[in-house]
Amino acid sequence: MAWNEPGGNNNDPWKNRGGRDQGPPDLDEVFKNILNKFGKFGGGKGGSSGGKGFGLGLGLVVGLLVIVWFISGFYTIREAERGVVLRFGEFSHFVEPGLRWKPTFVDSVLPVDVQTVRSLPSSGSMLTEDENVVRVEMEVQYRILEPYKYSFSVTSPETSLSQAFDSAIRYVVGHSKMDDILTSGREVARQNVRDELQAILEPYDMGISIVDMNFKDARPPEEVKAAFDDAIAAQEDEQRFINEAEAYSREIEPRARGQVNRMAEEAQAYKEQSILQAQGEVARFEELLPQYKAAPEVTRSRIYLETLEEVYANTSKIMVDTKGSGNMLYLPLDKILEKQASSTSPSTNRRTLEGLRNQDPVSNSGSQDNGIRSGSSRSGRN
Repeated sequence: MAWNEPGGNNNDPWKNRGGRDQGPPDLDEVFKNILNKFGKFGGGKGGSSGGKGFGLGLGLVVGLLVIVWFISGFYTIREAERGVVLRFGEFSHFVEPGLRWKPTFVDSVLPVDVQTVRSLPSSGSMLTEDENVVRVEMEVQYRILEPYKYSFSVTSPETSLSQAFDSAIRYVVGHSKMDDILTSGREVARQNVRDELQAILEPYDMGISIVDMNFKDARPPEEVKAAFDDAIAAQEDEQRFINEAEAYSREIEPRARGQVNRMAEEAQAYKEQSILQAQGEVARFEELLPQYKAAPEVTRSRIYLETLEEVYANTSKIMVDTKGSGNMLYLPLDKILEKQASSTSPSTNRRTLEGLRNQDPVSNSGSQDNGIRSGSSRSGRN
């Protein structure tokens, strides 16, 4: 018969006497029944069996917690990281990459990447030394050398580095002129920012190393950008003209030096020629002197005739001696025209040694021809 059917004496499984009208079951009795069941597993009865069962259950729970605590102590440090071990909040030692174990709740490990090169950008509008506004964008690349100092020397390493980086840029730009920042002085400004940043970070002892500094961009404000572009273009044109002038100078100077050397060599040759010619005249005079002493009249007449022959050889006029009423002057027009044609060369060429040298053979040949012709005409008429 079911417990809730009529005539069931209002008994239920929870031992609530009086049926459903007595309220919910008693929790004390429920826990007591559970402990009694644990006591049966322990092999005893009554109060002693209940205490032994509770001790065994507590031991199982403690053992399970110990296993979980031991397993939770395993951790892994990657190849690029180094682990900073803190024991009860104080620095203990470093750990190398690999699988490691630590006592949980006693040690704590902070992995820090020491191989990756990190970058931090910075930009802003700044005032230069010549009271101009320029917008500068730079980027610093750094690497962590000492994990413990990087983690505990300052509260926020990245924030401190960013503020120091901004301060270094503004200091360098504030002590530079705008033209240097925009054009040829970028490399100098980049190096100065790096040196200034290292000087700022040294007292902080953050355990980082500056790898490189990149000067990304520098430009004037947008309101005056067009005017500055024109100024930069003018500076580039100026530099281009200077380079062209230097190239022209390097081309002309060797040519001029070559002409100078050639003229010097020609002058030296002319000097030696004149000296040798004078020495030849002296030697000829020394040979002629004994003949003059032997026959003065004959030698004098011969010298006179040779001199007149040389003089008349330099003119195109021919004197014809007749036995009649006087001398007749004859002008050969063809020789005059040839002489005028030969004199049409520029005056500058005549002044040079090369022009004189080129003109000497022509005049000498002409003089020789004229001398021969005049001599022949005289000899024929005589």
